[in-house]
This record gives sequence, structure tokens and C-alpha cells, in this order.
Amino acid sequence: MNVSPPTLARPKVMGIVNATPDSFSDGGRFLAPEAALAQARRLIADGADILDIGAESTRPGADPVPAEVEIERLVPLIKALRAESDVPISVDTMKPQVARAAMAAGAGIWNDVAALRYAPESLAAAAELGCEVVLMHMQGEPRTMQAEPRYDDVVAEVAAFLAQRAEAAMAAGVAREKIWLDPGIGFGKHPLRHNLPLLAGLDRIVALGFPVLLGASRKAFIGALDPGAAVDKRLGGSIAAALAGASAGVAAVRVHDVRETVQALTVQAAIAGGR
Repeated sequence: MNVSPPTLARPKVMGIVNATPDSFSDGGRFLAPEAALAQARRLIADGADILDIGAESTRPGADPVPAEVEIERLVPLIKALRAESDVPISVDTMKPQVARAAMAAGAGIWNDVAALRYAPESLAAAAELGCEVVLMHMQGEPRTMQAEPRYDDVVAEVAAFLAQRAEAAMAAGVAREKIWLDPGIGFGKHPLRHNLPLLAGLDRIVALGFPVLLGASRKAFIGALDPGAAVDKRLGGSIAAALAGASAGVAAVRVHDVRETVQALTVQAAIAGGR
């Protein structure tokens, strides 16, 4: 007798597509349009609930990319994906003009590491687009964010920042139900002194009342805990962080290794459901 497994609640899994030459995790492997499209298809086949496509690296020390270059990298890929799949597409950009072009091409989520602070018109653009928006915490900006980041209470300060940015977005006309929060693991945080307390305190971010996106996949804190582990050898730590996020109630995890993360979260949910 075949018995189908139960449908269990777990966080959504957002698969990462880096259409950049200098990503910390894959070093330009998916810069070519055909390579990026093939990777997106693989992530969908592996069970990604959402695709997050970025065309400007936000790794520590990364140089900015002109909006025109981002758009040139993003729009054909989004259009090609939208023609063959209805998987929700998120665009990882700080620039409102890039977000506009991406939404026009078929994306539905603006994932902004600058929490709509990059440009004076960012808040108004988000309200005008009416898309879902991810507001992320980052101390500083990508080129300088890891230069001696300091906090008195990292969880309290990140939570206060995210609450303030959510209020600013709603005041600008962004609907509350469109807002997501991201604590910004690795963005202007010491690998261990800040990221570990933040991961341990995720429930305080969740308690703000907005869906939370956790992006901890392959981050430097894993390498700090396992010295010598290359970026592509951090799967175990990435899954551990995803499971911790699920236990805290995050709504989605942003990951490189989709199939393995889906499996881990599914098993965790099944165990919780069997109690």
C-alpha cells in the first residue's frame, strides 16, 4: 500500500541565483545567461519555493554595479523563467530603477539589503510597485560593513532597526502584509560575536509580527566555527542554521543548497508533527 507523506508546515525555501562575476559563494559560475537559467531550473527541480536572483554582489568589500548592468543581467533571465515557470521570483537589489525593471519583467518580490534606504525614492517606489518587500538590516554598506562592526545589544538593535524600517515603509504606502524582515546575518556583523546571538535571538525578530527571511547559507560564521571549511564545504552548518530558524518561526530561508535544505526542514517538521 502506498501512503503519501503528510503535508507539513515548514519555512519556504528561497533558492539563490547569483548572476554576478564576484559572488562569495560561487565566484561567477552563473554570470552567463544560459548558466544562470540552468541553475534556476535546477533549483526549481530541487524544490525551491522562491527564486532570489541578484546581479550585484553584496559580499564584504564588493564594488557597486551600475543599474544598467544589473538590469541587463536580470531582465532576460526573469523573462525566460517567467515564460516557463510560475515560481515566485525575488530580485536582490538596492536600486529602485532595477526593482522597477525586474517587476515589469515578471518578478514579484523586492529583496533589499539596504531596507529601502539606498535612494530617496526607494520607499515611494516600493509603494508604487505594490510588490512584496524584504527589509534587511545592514550596518554600513557592502564595501565597508565588516570594518569593526559594533553593537551594545545586537538583537535589540537589529529588532529596533527593522521595526523602524517597517514603520517607514508603511508610512510611505507599502501594505503591512507585503513586508518581510531579514536580520542580515553576516552584513555588518562579527562572524561569532554578533551572528551567533542574532541566530539565538531570532524569536525576538519573529515577534515583531512580520514574516522573517533568514539568509545564513554558507556564511562566514560557519567557517569561523569550522576553521578551514571552504565556502562550498559549509552545508552542514547552513542546514543547522536553517533548522534553528525554523524552530524560531521564520517564514523562509534563503539558501544555496535547496534539495538538502528542503529535506532537512521536511524531516524536522515531520518529527515535530509526530510528537
